[in-house]
Amino acid sequence: MEGALTARDRVGVQDFVLLEEYKSENAFIFNLKKRFKEKLIYTYIGSVLVSVNPYQQLSFYTQYHMEKYQGVNFYEMPPHVYAIADNVYRSMRNESRDQCILISGESGAGKTEASKYILQYLSVCSTSNEQVGHIKSQLLQSNPVLEAFGNAKTHRNDNSSRFGKYMDIQFDYKGAPVGGHILNYLLEKSRVVHQASGERNFHIFYQLMEGSDEKMLRKLCLEKTPDTYFYTNQGKCAKVRSINDRKDFIAVQKALKVLEFSEQQIDNLFEIVASVLHLGNVNFSANDEGNAVVQNDHVVQKVSILLGCDLDQLLQALTHRTIEANKEKMQSPLAVDQAVYARDALAKAVYGRMFNWLVESLNGSLTNKDVKRRSLIGLLDIYGFEIFKSNSFEQFCINFCNEKLQQLFIQLTLKQEQEEYRSEGIEWEPVEYFNNKVICDLVEERHKGIIDILDEECLRPGDASDKTFLKKLEETVGEHKHFVTHALGDAKMRKTIGYEEFRLIHYAGEVTYSIEGFLDKNNDLLFRDLKETMSKATNEIIKSVFPTSELARLKRPETVGSQFRTSLNKLMDILMSKEPSYVRCIKPNDAKMSDRFDDNLVRHQVKYLGLMENLRVRRAGFAYRRTYDVFLKRYKSLCPKTWPRWDGPAKEGVALLCKHIDYADGDYRLGKTKIFIRFPKTLFATEDAFQIRKHELATQIQASFRGWSQWRKFQRMRDAVTLLSAHWRRVLACRLREKRKKAVHDVRKFILGFITRNRPRCPENAHFLDYVRISYLQRCQSGLPRNVLDKSWPKAPAALEEAADLLQHLYMRNMTLKYVKTITPQRKAAMEEKVLASAIFRSKKRGYEESVAQPFQDKRQVDQLKPKMQTSMDPGDKPIYCCTVTKYDRHGYHARQRTLVVGSSATYLFDSKDGKLKQKILHSELRGISTSSLGDHVFVLHAPSEQKQKGDAIVQSTFAIETMTKLANIAKKSKDVKVVENGSILHDMAGGKQGTIEFHAGTQPSVTKSKQGSLVVIAPGR
Repeated sequence: MEGALTARDRVGVQDFVLLEEYKSENAFIFNLKKRFKEKLIYTYIGSVLVSVNPYQQLSFYTQYHMEKYQGVNFYEMPPHVYAIADNVYRSMRNESRDQCILISGESGAGKTEASKYILQYLSVCSTSNEQVGHIKSQLLQSNPVLEAFGNAKTHRNDNSSRFGKYMDIQFDYKGAPVGGHILNYLLEKSRVVHQASGERNFHIFYQLMEGSDEKMLRKLCLEKTPDTYFYTNQGKCAKVRSINDRKDFIAVQKALKVLEFSEQQIDNLFEIVASVLHLGNVNFSANDEGNAVVQNDHVVQKVSILLGCDLDQLLQALTHRTIEANKEKMQSPLAVDQAVYARDALAKAVYGRMFNWLVESLNGSLTNKDVKRRSLIGLLDIYGFEIFKSNSFEQFCINFCNEKLQQLFIQLTLKQEQEEYRSEGIEWEPVEYFNNKVICDLVEERHKGIIDILDEECLRPGDASDKTFLKKLEETVGEHKHFVTHALGDAKMRKTIGYEEFRLIHYAGEVTYSIEGFLDKNNDLLFRDLKETMSKATNEIIKSVFPTSELARLKRPETVGSQFRTSLNKLMDILMSKEPSYVRCIKPNDAKMSDRFDDNLVRHQVKYLGLMENLRVRRAGFAYRRTYDVFLKRYKSLCPKTWPRWDGPAKEGVALLCKHIDYADGDYRLGKTKIFIRFPKTLFATEDAFQIRKHELATQIQASFRGWSQWRKFQRMRDAVTLLSAHWRRVLACRLREKRKKAVHDVRKFILGFITRNRPRCPENAHFLDYVRISYLQRCQSGLPRNVLDKSWPKAPAALEEAADLLQHLYMRNMTLKYVKTITPQRKAAMEEKVLASAIFRSKKRGYEESVAQPFQDKRQVDQLKPKMQTSMDPGDKPIYCCTVTKYDRHGYHARQRTLVVGSSATYLFDSKDGKLKQKILHSELRGISTSSLGDHVFVLHAPSEQKQKGDAIVQSTFAIETMTKLANIAKKSKDVKVVENGSILHDMAGGKQGTIEFHAGTQPSVTKSKQGSLVVIAPGR
């Protein structure tokens, strides 16, 4: 709870004891309002829980929240009805003392819902097994049954409890629920026959009509419309938006089965409810003599069928009354108003006794038959103080009950405070408070109280009435300072009190009661004839609640007021024997809206619930108290001597803490087990200091934790590295050992194999031979030829020479194949020309080797041909090869610059200057090509002498080998190319003559004409 003090400015304090202005009612209500606006509907006054009805479903009633409140300190969690339930349950188990929870508040304040939540929590937190689970289910299922038969819609509440209920839940030594017992108080039977506008009768009437199927409705002679029946149509609001009668009726039927009601009992119950509805529709009229007669006998017949009584007897009992005088009995007819009274009295009696039977039957299902000692938790859900515009006998009884509960509340609260102070050794300071015992005595005192005066007037022979009762009150208690009537009041007061009213000054305020109906309601008389008729009914429930033994009693039955006083005193004894806890319920507005807070309405409830009185008692001494260990645990960080750890007694630690914080001597006291702080501001200052200190500590803790976390991370990493390195070293060592072992083995095998290498293959030399082969193959891999011209090959051992030759052959074939696949058609043609050149000139002519590295030009100078040259060629013949040459003519061997053009069908010689065709040699007529073996560039084209250009063509070309190869290839004359070795070539000249070309080896190349007339060519030799 202390943790919530930091938000006190926004959401108020969780405990009213911590209010600075605790004597101010305005401050009290303002704190309540702030919390209500924040959906915080629960607030403490010490151990008392104040609950404000939120008029909406909130999210903190889940299974998670129930578990969250289990077993925690009362003030450790925010205020909640679960905290009250858990504290009561743990106290019952730990201290083996009976507990009770008193839930009070006016209609619509949320008492019934609070009791449901408490029951749900107790069923969850307690131990369980299959049998216990059945008991839990029965305890929970008793609620819908009692609500159906005992709750109704009023102006203030759609599900208002119209009776008081006290339930004892029995637990075994393990803390498991084993049974329960219910006491009911003052059922509002008048609601059966009368409802104000905007209100309804008890829920069960509407549920039965809405939820029954057609078969059941026919059996009960009912219709689905509540407006058909007088007892359900007076309020004019049969349908309510927040109530689903059909669904609720199904829940009631299911609950009755869980509670082990037989099918016969359930049928009897619903028959009684239906009979009451029909009874309300019985109408009377006066005969000629002024006596009442039943107008609709068929309705009475339905009642007689449902209750199983004689029709004629019932008709007689409704219109006549048996009077006994001087031991003689006579029938006295009833007037119409008396017959209506008798009808309503019967309806109230039947329903009231049925309700009592229902409660007793529930007790029969819930009560544990085991006689062993059991612990109890009592749950009192009773009506709150009521002040209406018109207050009658019911309000008088209800308010008297609240006076008694307030008296008990103050007494027990003071007693608890005194006991705590005494047990802690703190001096008790007397507290001034209003003791309402004087009002309780005014109502219940023997022979002098209002209840006894009312009984005397009811029993007095003669013409007793409500007015004579009022007069008797004025004579008997007229001088009481809390009682006033119109006759006893002053002039001002008489304006607010009617002639037939009296006013009581309760602890919660002044209430004016109308005396109309006081005597009748107190007597609650049912004519003997009706009792006798009911006692003969065949309906088992009616028969049991109207026993024949009752007719034999001569003593007048006890009045309602006396019965209520007796049962209330017994209830007080029960509550006094238990350790009480309190839930005070408050209604925030009359409109049932979730966002409205009516200050005046709440102020009124705070007053009559005695909350300010309770707060003053609680704050009379010290506002705050906690055990030493709890206080020290929270605030020890504020003192260096107690932080971070205190090993001594908690009391000494708290003393040091208070001294360090500098508490004034009058601000606190140290008890035996608790510290008591007088003023809330002292606690607030301590809490504010703690919040500041908490942030400082958080910074320190974060820094320390981060350092520790990193250190731990480093430790883990270091340990991991050490472990990994150790394992890795082991792996490496194992690998090294295996490697060395294998190496030794291999060396031994190698040596043995080397020694036996020349023997045939055997186990001793197989490894060595394999090694030799592998080594050779590895050498081959690194020393293989890189091109097809490289003929080298690694030298093989003697045993592998044959394999080496095969490998070399295969490798060269493979490399050649790869090389061939990479050659383009153009490249292939060039290669073929080179091969042709090789076939013709290799080892025959000097200069061939130098030409090998120079690739032949495919179309040398073809693009440079003059148009005249191209037109001079034969039609269809295209130039394939062209080059510039020097031609030696036939007349003196003069050198002429010519252009040699090789076509597809002929070779042409053109004048390089004017492009004139000088000679054409058809390839088909070309007789051959001759050249010397020297390094000259002269070759002879042997043409037929019959041509117009007489003689062979002597040509010198810089690219002689290329030109001859191209020409031989194109002309298909490769076999006709001759390389002359004897030093001279004969050639044909004009006129059939032959000339000679002499070739001489020399260092100075030249071409000249000799004196003998031959052509001399000097060129380097081979």
